[in-house]
Formats: sequence, C-alpha cells, structure tokens
Amino acid sequence: MHAGRPVAAKTPADPGKQFGKPDAGFRASLYTIIFEAETRAGRLFDLTLIVAILLSVLVVMLDSVRAVSAKYGDVLGALEWFFTLMFTAEYLARLYCVRRPLRYATSFFGIIDFVSVLPTYLALLLPGAHVLLDVRILRLLRIFRVLKLTSYVEEYSMLNRALLASRRKILIFLSVVMMIVLLLGTVMYVVEGPGNGYTSIPTSVYWAITAITTVGFGDIVPKTDIGRAISSFMMLLGWGILAVPTGIISSELSVQHGRLRATTRTCHECLSEGHELAAKFCKDCGAPLPPYAPAPTP
Repeated sequence: MHAGRPVAAKTPADPGKQFGKPDAGFRASLYTIIFEAETRAGRLFDLTLIVAILLSVLVVMLDSVRAVSAKYGDVLGALEWFFTLMFTAEYLARLYCVRRPLRYATSFFGIIDFVSVLPTYLALLLPGAHVLLDVRILRLLRIFRVLKLTSYVEEYSMLNRALLASRRKILIFLSVVMMIVLLLGTVMYVVEGPGNGYTSIPTSVYWAITAITTVGFGDIVPKTDIGRAISSFMMLLGWGILAVPTGIISSELSVQHGRLRATTRTCHECLSEGHELAAKFCKDCGAPLPPYAPAPTP
C-alpha cells in the first residue's frame, strides 16, 4: 500500500484479477487481445467474434427451415462445423492465456462458451442414442452462442446496472399494479358474474391483466354497462402504467451514461483493471496508473 494515496472502493472482480493475467510473454499478449478492448487487435478480435456469433446463430435458424435445410443442408453443415471449430479454438485460447483456467471454465461465460460448442460434438458422438427421441434437439443449444455477445458489448453492462439500481422502484410499481389488478378483477367478478364468463376471482384477475396491459385477447369481455366502463378505465390506465417503468429505467440509464466509462487499463503492481478514464491511482492498491492511451481509430 502506498501511504497518502487515495484508494477507491472495490468493484466486482475483473478478468485480470479473477482469472489471472500472465505477467509477460505470448500468453500475456494473447490475454490482452482476448480480454482487453482498448487495443486495435482487441477491438478487431471482439468485432470478428461478434460477427461470427451472429452468423452462427443465423446458420442455426436457417437449418431449422425445412425447405432451406433440404436444399443447402451440406453447406449449412459445413458452416456449422466451421463455426464450431472456431469457437472451440477461441475457448481453448481463453483457457490457455489465463493463469486460472479452471476458474474461467466454471465461470458464467466459460460455461456459455463450452455449451455453445458441445451439442455439435454430442451429435457426432451419439448418433445412435435411442434414449434420446431426437439427438438433433441438442443442436438447438447452439443458440446459446448469442449469450456470448453480452461479454463484448458495454451497453449490456450499463443496462444491467440500471436495472439493478432501479429494482426497488420497479418492485414497488409492480406491487401497486398487482393490487389494482386484484381489486378491479374482484369488482368485475361481482359486476359481471359467472354468467358473462367471470367464473372466479382468478379468472377475473386474468381478464384484468389482459385489460390493463391493453392486450385484450377477447376470450372474456364485459357485457354490462358498468363492466364496460370499468374495462375502459383499466385500458386507459394501462397506457399510463406502461410508461412508468420505461421512465424509471431511462432515468437510471441517463445516470449510467453520465458516469465516466471504465477502461481495461492494468495496474502494474496488482494487475487490477476496470479503472475510470480520469483515474490516476489504482482503485485497489493505490499505485499510480499509466496514462490512458486510446487505440487509434483505423
């Protein structure tokens, strides 16, 4: 610890501390490309990986269309193996370039990386498994590749922080909505009765939910004038209710945008990452940070 230097509060563990960043050598260079996005090579890697994920998901979707699969099945199969081998190599590279590969393999994104390539190999190794009704159903798990996008797009983290920050407000809002639905659903049960389809309070509450969300399936409709007046009130109320959570989350997103964006600058002493743009000292050990040098735009 460096005396007299400010130490910020600790944030959730970053990849460099959680999985272990190598000190030097090829593994350190590979780690910088894969896990850090401030370099040109890192940004190119992320962009390539995002495009590959989207294309692989598109291949899965096209393969589920019978007419397309019958005509281009061989091409789609070759593309699937290409993407499987590519993501397998990426997964192995991630395990290789960290000092704690087991910790990465058991992390959320490590499991997603593994699950995204597993079905193709299972379909190859277990083609005659009669215990499975259709082994091709395992290939649907490849859609999990789209979850890999969350580790490369910064806005996902910003949205997640906004939702967490506004969770109490949203919970209170939902509880108020549930009370309104319960009360008005009970009133409609009394007003309309079983003769008009409102056979029980839970059924009436179901109708109230469809009315207040302005969905209106039409399977249950009020027949009396009082019931129609209540229904009209609930639908108009629904327009106002739908705007409330949007405003709450939008407000929190504005707060998140107002904060300084964190970078992947690495502290030379404790290898901590995730420091803000204007930070001059490490948030964990207080050591001086290297100046932030954004990658030149191509």
